[in-house]
Amino acid sequence: MWRYHVVLSKGIRDRKEEDTLSSQFLIKGIANACKVSMESVREFCDDEVIEESEESYDEDQQLEQLLSGQICMKVYSFEKGIHVPKSGRRLILSGSFNPLHKGHRKLLEVASSICKDGFPCFEIPAINADKPPLTLKQIKDRVEQFDAVGKTVIITNQPYFYKKAEIFPDSTFIIGADTAARLINPKYYDNNCERMLEVLLGVKQLGCNFLVGGRIVDNTFKVLSDLDVPEQLRDMFMSIPEGLFRMDISSTEIREKVGGCTDPSV
Repeated sequence: MWRYHVVLSKGIRDRKEEDTLSSQFLIKGIANACKVSMESVREFCDDEVIEESEESYDEDQQLEQLLSGQICMKVYSFEKGIHVPKSGRRLILSGSFNPLHKGHRKLLEVASSICKDGFPCFEIPAINADKPPLTLKQIKDRVEQFDAVGKTVIITNQPYFYKKAEIFPDSTFIIGADTAARLINPKYYDNNCERMLEVLLGVKQLGCNFLVGGRIVDNTFKVLSDLDVPEQLRDMFMSIPEGLFRMDISSTEIREKVGGCTDPSV
């Protein structure tokens, strides 16, 4: 993190000019973080001394900042090659990944074949809507799985898709039909249909949409066409054909087969 400190002399500039200087420091900080050269911020008097410093944080400190809300994400990139997307769009598969299994990897692979111009990645929300937040050890253990398979994973502190959309505008979220059903169910919006539409149309305005894969729901395989998506939202949802992806496997089943799980965050 880059930190700048300067005491501006009174009466020399108006508020707009002071805000302009502050904006230049913000841009310079972003440039420094991205290792891009930029001219020094000028237009200072001789007695206005600029103090510039770089602060580094280790992994634990960054994750603690994430959990406390000081930062919104931490990216772990384990890609073996250089992937240059044709656009800035991301394809994001969100989940707990406890554990990561071949169904997850296959789903992201198929999604990438459908949306060829996006950058595929996984996302784990460290904060859960109705469960305790993940511990640092839990986060690190889950991240190790992605290192082993050479995939990018992003840790965030946002459990809700409308909040994810704010951090990842112009993204496609890959979800199962069960999650899609919850997204369009007014029950999860205090039984308020108008609120549901307002939230999801807000996601749409941020340039985000959903790619929906089939899932077993109540012992029946469901796809997007089985859901009653409101007309105003239909262009936000795209279906992954069953012929391209169907893997009736879940992390819960895997945990049960290996003797259960004591992880309270699951």
